[in-house]
Amino acid sequence: MSDSRFELATTADERTLLLTFLDWHRETLLRKCSGLTDEQLRLRAVPTSGLTLMGLMRHLAGVERWYFQVIVAGEEPAELFTATDDDDEDFNDIGSATGEATVALWREQVEHSRRVVAEHPLDAVGFNPSRRKRQSLRWVLNHMIDEYARHNGHADLLREAIDGATGE
Repeated sequence: MSDSRFELATTADERTLLLTFLDWHRETLLRKCSGLTDEQLRLRAVPTSGLTLMGLMRHLAGVERWYFQVIVAGEEPAELFTATDDDDEDFNDIGSATGEATVALWREQVEHSRRVVAEHPLDAVGFNPSRRKRQSLRWVLNHMIDEYARHNGHADLLREAIDGATGE
C-alpha cells in the first residue's frame, strides 16, 4: 500500500497542528480501506464482532456530520442512514452498501467539516444536544482526532485479517 499521507507538522500554531493531525488520521482510514472489494470492505474479520471497514467509514461519516454540522455549525442535516431503527445502522446495515458510495459519502462529510472549520475560530462554542453540553471547536477537533485514532486501530486489525496488510 503506497503512503499518500504527508509529513506531520512539528512546529506550527495550534489550529494547524489540530487540522494536520486530523487530516493525517482521515487519510489513514482511507488507506486502510483502499484497494479492497466491496465484499472485503463488508468482511467481519473477527467472528465475535460486527466491525467492518465499510461500517467504520460509514460511522465516521456520521461522526463528522454530527460534530461539525450539528454541534459546531448548529445545522440540522437529515440523517445519513435511516433504513432501520438500529442505532448502529451505520455498522450493521451494510449489505447493499458499496465501497465507492461509502467513500464518496465520507468524503462529502469531510469536505463539509472542513468548510465549517474554516468558518469558525477554535473558541467557537456549539451545543451538543445529546449530552446537553456546550463544546468548542477546539474540543471537537481534539475529540475527532481521538475518534479516528481509536477506529484506525480497529481498521488496522481488520485490514490485516483481510489481506495481511499492516502499517500506519
